[in-house]
Amino acid sequence: MKASIIDRRQFLALSGTGLVSVLIGQAKICLAKTGKEEKMVYTAKDYSRLLGMEGFSETLLKNHFTLYQGYVTNTNKLMESLAQMFKEGKGATPEFAELRRRLGWEFNGMRLHEYYFENLGSKAGLDKGGKLFKKLSEDFSSYENWEKEFKATGTMRGVGWAVLYQDNLAGRLINFWINEHDVGHPAGCTPILILDVFEHAFMIDYGLKRADYIEAFFKNVDWKAAENRLK
Repeated sequence: MKASIIDRRQFLALSGTGLVSVLIGQAKICLAKTGKEEKMVYTAKDYSRLLGMEGFSETLLKNHFTLYQGYVTNTNKLMESLAQMFKEGKGATPEFAELRRRLGWEFNGMRLHEYYFENLGSKAGLDKGGKLFKKLSEDFSSYENWEKEFKATGTMRGVGWAVLYQDNLAGRLINFWINEHDVGHPAGCTPILILDVFEHAFMIDYGLKRADYIEAFFKNVDWKAAENRLK
């Protein structure tokens, strides 16, 4: 049975709560109990279609899938534990507060990886007659300007995510740096294109050459998936 990955920050956050032991285990499936019923809350999606993608080794992708599956498992376990703690009248305890804060990390870790994997796996290129190309050209003066800015965002020091967001109120597209899964997301915005720049996304294949990884990412972007997210 494969162990889901829990980093040092996760261990420190969860030690003493009794959750460390239950967060390690099979990542694929998690059951949340409600009374006598058992139901699936979140299930890890299958992204094996990405295996064989140019510039991404099988080892790197399978490790990345396992990490993602761990976020799904941890999200399920946290939701189950929080519901039980609240039911037991522990909603005012420090343990409840810590796990409630932790849920944002695990849930966003799950969801951001889904956005990331789902905007990969195509060689079709961006349709220059499509709405996304036109919108990028409009908001950044040209597609080329946007790409340079997005890549510059992705190569910033530190680990996190480079995300092209659309402001749902103003409609404009903006590049953002997200340092942690649950910190820095712009309110009222929709993610259009997600680039994972945590070390696990590239170091097996590229070492410290993050720029080379980003070039490989752009060769495999599923622009149709990204365009479908545009409002």
